[in-house]
Amino acid sequence: MLRNRTDTLPGMRITALAGGVGGARFLRGLRSHLDRLDDGPHEITIVANTGDDITLFGLRVSPDVDTLLYTLGGDIHEGQGWGRANESFTLQGELAAYGVEPQWFGLGDKDLGTHVARSMWLAQGSTPSEVTARLATRWGLPDQHVRLLPMTDAFVETHVVLDDGDEQRAVHFQEWWIRLRAAVPAQRFVVAGLDRAAAAPGVLEAIRTADLVILPPSNPVVSIGIILLVPGVRDALRGTAAPVVGVSPIVGGGPVRGHADACLATLGVEVSPSGVAGLYRDFLDGWLIDSGDAESFGGPAGLTTEAVPLLMKDLPTAEAMAAAAVDLGLRLRNRP
Repeated sequence: MLRNRTDTLPGMRITALAGGVGGARFLRGLRSHLDRLDDGPHEITIVANTGDDITLFGLRVSPDVDTLLYTLGGDIHEGQGWGRANESFTLQGELAAYGVEPQWFGLGDKDLGTHVARSMWLAQGSTPSEVTARLATRWGLPDQHVRLLPMTDAFVETHVVLDDGDEQRAVHFQEWWIRLRAAVPAQRFVVAGLDRAAAAPGVLEAIRTADLVILPPSNPVVSIGIILLVPGVRDALRGTAAPVVGVSPIVGGGPVRGHADACLATLGVEVSPSGVAGLYRDFLDGWLIDSGDAESFGGPAGLTTEAVPLLMKDLPTAEAMAAAAVDLGLRLRNRP
């Protein structure tokens, strides 16, 4: 169990590496927790996974970035965890009437406004970092002391090589995740465009100058794992003076949501808090696991571990998780 809370650090700079739904909900809880402290303002820099990005209907879609925008901006579809609240699908219905594919990826009318704006600004010569900053301003993130950065300004996409009977074929990650529901075994993941990628402006500096780095409970293979493949990111995590604290996305032997178990199986990694911690062993200082996994946990040597409830049922439970992560990080920071 957690010990007594450590005194907070005035004006903390926290950097988080995050994917979509789980990362966004955790970060909403983190922002709420920091807002309650009387020694702020505290700043959060989010490095978002863009390996999920895809072009649909001629528009550039960035699912994890958009989920972070909508969640922190207060207009997420709470039941789904992605997409806009009170959404309609008139335009996609019209495209279906024309026989335009794919129809397995649902884009709502309000959501499409984001993709049109992104695609237009990109076509006009803006970088993904510049576009993301413009979108974040619309959702009020700078006013909340939150900075959202894409992991890279290069156009990268994660593809999945499938073992489909006697032949192999590759599909976009989104098709494997959404249409196939990760039911077809994946042989490996390939990040197209990674050879041309560099960390986006501000990403490495945000890691190096942070007071605390947090890995929210995002997919360790195709969210955080893809961010770690961007040149310089893993080295920055190894070299930062800040404690690096992670939150396990595996609870009770399986992912809280999504198909992280299928992703881990592709890498031959045990579906457990220990297995995920092993993926980060070269830079991870602290690790939050669920209370129910405390007895069975056998993580890397030297890793400081705390057991707390890790199911984000609502904002208060997400806030409690975030508070536990901050507290663990501050105790590691203050360790002699």
